[in-house]
Amino acid sequence: MAAIQITNVEKNYQSLRALDRVSLSIEQGEFFGLLGPNGAGKTTLISIIAGLNRADAGTVTIEGHDVVTDYRAARSRLGVVPQELVFDPFFSVRETLRMQSGYFGLKNNDKWIDEIMHHLDLTNKADANMRSLSGGMKRRVLVAQALVHKPPVIVLDEPTAGVDVELRQTLWKFVARLNREGHTVVLTTHYLEEAQALCNRVAMLKAGRVVALDTTAKLIQRISGSQLVVRLASGQLPDSLKPLVAIPDQLLGGTQFTLRVADYNDVEPILARLREGGAVIEDMQLQQADLEDVFLQIMDGEK
Repeated sequence: MAAIQITNVEKNYQSLRALDRVSLSIEQGEFFGLLGPNGAGKTTLISIIAGLNRADAGTVTIEGHDVVTDYRAARSRLGVVPQELVFDPFFSVRETLRMQSGYFGLKNNDKWIDEIMHHLDLTNKADANMRSLSGGMKRRVLVAQALVHKPPVIVLDEPTAGVDVELRQTLWKFVARLNREGHTVVLTTHYLEEAQALCNRVAMLKAGRVVALDTTAKLIQRISGSQLVVRLASGQLPDSLKPLVAIPDQLLGGTQFTLRVADYNDVEPILARLREGGAVIEDMQLQQADLEDVFLQIMDGEK
């Protein structure tokens, strides 16, 4: 049984099609990345998963429970950290988490609340009023609220947007631990290095459609390859190497060239051609492709 099963989901806002027959199966225990530019449909999809919005067509289930027809069971298995900082200004951090526990019918939940606050460095703010907290601290409370009922499926919608490095590290350490313990985690983020480091599989949305879906490693290997950056002290780039230039503007002049290579075996033949053409290399770097390279290629329509 999939942790989240999304089948042919469509959502329209008048003439705008926000989601166009989106289908995804997120397995139990995965750390799954949902990526895309602003307006791609990520937050709309998360709102449908959370039951805050209703799809025009298609179905979504959480561990087999339909988010519309079996909403209570589906919602109890899901913890969502929203993008927006939404909080009640009249309660302390501990009171906020106790109330959140009550929404799920949990009594005497202080032991788990204390553990969450400890791992998110909120213990010394437990009795502070929510309105007195910084933006980063409020973000931590949102994470704590999503985890207060120990949901097996956790959705993080841009959880580190606008927060400091310390919080990012604290959050990822805790979430990675929960994932190791069996929790399924779905992450949307604009920090692609986070997705690359954390996510086993990635789906990319563009204009409401899934345009890429694979393991992170296979996406990087299949789409981008590597790049050899060469700066010449003298000489010219041989004509035989010009088809490998990744950045066309570099052919208009200059001494630095970024060449596409599939693997390490391509490097020596390139160096041999440079030597044969009389070029002298001043500096050279082999750069591995990353998820950002893949993302940019896909969003530009390159495959």
